[in-house]
Amino acid sequence: MKQLINVTRSSMPSFEEYCEEIKDLWDSHWLTNMGVKHKHLQSQLEEYLSVPNVVLYTNGHLALENVIAALDLPAGGEVITTPFTFVSTTHAIVRNGLIPVFCDINPTDYTIDVSKIEALITDKTVAIVPVHVYGNLCDVDAIDVIAKKHNLKVIYDAAHAFGVRYRGAGAASFGDASMLSFHATKVFNTIEGGAVCFADDALVANLNDRKNFGIRGPESCVYVGGNAKMSEFQAAMGICNLRHVDEEIAKRGKVVAQYRKLLSGVPGLTLCEDQPEVQPNYAYFPVVFDGYKYSRDQVFSRLKEEEIIARKYFYPLTNDFECYRDLPTAGAEKTPVAQFVADRVLTLPLYADLSLEDVSRICSVILE
Repeated sequence: MKQLINVTRSSMPSFEEYCEEIKDLWDSHWLTNMGVKHKHLQSQLEEYLSVPNVVLYTNGHLALENVIAALDLPAGGEVITTPFTFVSTTHAIVRNGLIPVFCDINPTDYTIDVSKIEALITDKTVAIVPVHVYGNLCDVDAIDVIAKKHNLKVIYDAAHAFGVRYRGAGAASFGDASMLSFHATKVFNTIEGGAVCFADDALVANLNDRKNFGIRGPESCVYVGGNAKMSEFQAAMGICNLRHVDEEIAKRGKVVAQYRKLLSGVPGLTLCEDQPEVQPNYAYFPVVFDGYKYSRDQVFSRLKEEEIIARKYFYPLTNDFECYRDLPTAGAEKTPVAQFVADRVLTLPLYADLSLEDVSRICSVILE
């Protein structure tokens, strides 16, 4: 029987390290509501990510939803975003009473095509929500110029970009705010979790209130908030994983190097190029099957037969889901580059503990 190779595998500290980290919780009995572990992880992340402020959340989706709400964008306003993302991005916009306007992606790194943003701006546009994809960074310089020219807020979905740096600056330091996901499948995880990173100190109390029902004090409730607090057990996992994250990224880099060695230059296979001046995190390894001897779906099925689980990521496009098809800018045909990539892309298994022998096995199935 062949050994299963999953598309990802969560990074975890040793059992003993995690047990040691949570041991004092049995003394304090403080399990949630921004305790010692929560505050310690927050401080560590501000230093590691080179950002002034980090507010932690129980997951990345609620982090994004809350920061959009905190920026107080007018209801009914239009938000330019990309359909080449996990549906959470679009949901966070719509659940704030805003209208997503879908911009196509560029064909090289699959992030939002900055040359097409301005044509979508109207007098109703209030913000841009670009998405860093697979660890590839958006053109943050061009987006900053456009946003300042048109007085728009910029909130980055940086779920894939933990630890990435551009010209030395942390990926989460761009725009008015950036959301990070610490889901179990990400480069860095807190089991489930997420964060908002930003420079404006005025947002700290606002975001902390919103994730705690809007409660500011025993007799004060200032926002119609929800419950999105990170528990102490999640924070403890993050504290442990942060000790090892650089080592984990380095291991991922070796896996990616092996994939590139075996798949680069193969006719019909398109691999993402390294971005100039970007320190990567090797979050995902996407391959676009364009003119290859087998289609993406055929390769997907063949890998599955060999107990190798790849992922059609992202497919379908967000603007092709049932809940968004009635929007004026919905319909995958309106974003042809995104549709082209979505129909052909496969992310191959990638995690720190994936052996180079298994990478060779995966590539062998694809090539043979």
